[in-house]
Amino acid sequence: MSEKPVLLVTGGSRGIGAAICRKAAAQGWAVMINYASNETAARSLADEIEAQGGEARIVKGDTSTEEGVVAIFSAVDRDFGRLDGLVNNAGVVDIPQNVVDYSRARLDRMFAINVIGKIRCASEAVKRMSTAHGGRGGSIVNISSMAAILGSAGQYVDYAASKAAIDTFTLGLAREVATEGIRVNAIRPGVIDTDIHASGGLPDRAAQMASVIPMQRAGTADEVADAALYLLSEQASYVTGAMLNVSGGR
Repeated sequence: MSEKPVLLVTGGSRGIGAAICRKAAAQGWAVMINYASNETAARSLADEIEAQGGEARIVKGDTSTEEGVVAIFSAVDRDFGRLDGLVNNAGVVDIPQNVVDYSRARLDRMFAINVIGKIRCASEAVKRMSTAHGGRGGSIVNISSMAAILGSAGQYVDYAASKAAIDTFTLGLAREVATEGIRVNAIRPGVIDTDIHASGGLPDRAAQMASVIPMQRAGTADEVADAALYLLSEQASYVTGAMLNVSGGR
């Protein structure tokens, strides 16, 4: 069993997830980096962390499937023997479309990854962390989005709806496990300069949106990671059920 506290970051090989892994390892966490397909990126990140004296492992697993969730948590049990934190980061966007043009396949994918996968990962984390199940307690940070309250009309209404579901889930789970040593919070990033925009067909979206953000710039993955590390830490010991906006005022 690891002597360090163990953090699982889903979708941890790139963007916000990778920034969280780096900062967590630097602060003394042993990190399990989950990836769905890009093993090269996950391995490179783990090697970088270990070269700097940290501890990291990688695990392949699609959080939208039961097989993927089982693989992820089996690896945590095997490699570390404990779990103290979960950052529920894995998520997707799709190409901009109006609701009238959505296909069932698009919606199934969106909600399988952004909602059901997050709920299933949280469920498995609770089984391992809850004092009611013999655990030591812990912290769950769900990555939501400002889209949850802005709606993303004309672009990603389905994505916004999936993130709104995560906000409600965060509040409900936080209240459900508050007496079991587990805190559950969410971060709502605004426009963050990562490659998720390219995956949705808008690679320049972060720069193009700067003028409508009160701070007049996009955020960085490191800025979101700093918020996540705060919520995971004992500095946030009385914070649960909270939605922390990291959005430059938007």
